[in-house]
Amino acid sequence: MARPVHSVTRMCKRIFDLGLAGGGLLAFSPLLLLTAFAIRLTIGAPVLFRQERLGLHGRRFLICKFRTMRDAVDRDGQPLSDEQRLTRFGRFLRVSSIDELPELFNVLVGDMSLVGPRPWISAYEARYTPEQMRRHDVRPGITGWAQVNGRNATSWEERLRLDVWYVDHWSLWLDLRILLRTIWTVIRRDGISAAGHATMPRFDEGRPNGSGTSPSETSASETGAARSQDVTGETPPTSAQKSR
Repeated sequence: MARPVHSVTRMCKRIFDLGLAGGGLLAFSPLLLLTAFAIRLTIGAPVLFRQERLGLHGRRFLICKFRTMRDAVDRDGQPLSDEQRLTRFGRFLRVSSIDELPELFNVLVGDMSLVGPRPWISAYEARYTPEQMRRHDVRPGITGWAQVNGRNATSWEERLRLDVWYVDHWSLWLDLRILLRTIWTVIRRDGISAAGHATMPRFDEGRPNGSGTSPSETSASETGAARSQDVTGETPPTSAQKSR
């Protein structure tokens, strides 16, 4: 059971987020502009990747990241594998975590926090157990407890367990520790991908959802949206998403 957090403490966390996110956008503005220009030249338009994710209390929002993959599909219109779509420049953006910088805008508008469980695609909502769904009792973060404890090298179950642990033990001091450890994790390039994968296997691969439905019984659109997973939960846009 999550311990109660005083409203003043939550307000301090929000002020902390606003200060660092606003300062970060100003400090990194030259890098943001150069990266956007480089993506436009090497991958094409659009420069940004937007996708619906689950946020605080399960509310949906559009996450904003730099694009790292080509919109390449097979003859059936399904996205190709991460290895086939990920560009050399896109791989560099992921390794350096530069692709995450536009999420600072999500922090400013209140969709995300600097620290919290990573936001996953809305198609995964039915896969959570009630205990795992508790990860949405706080705002999702750019980095989190799971990211500094194995990142993509850990299993989905372990990442979910770490997310719920964060919800139960959250404090400003813990957030500061996570931010400092994130810098070291990025420098060391730890846990960028799961063993045998360019990024991560699907979360719904071979597991039932919360209602007991198998992955094969899900809709085609959900399966397509959840087909590929990157270091932060990014998946290739479906045709519906690209038309937004």
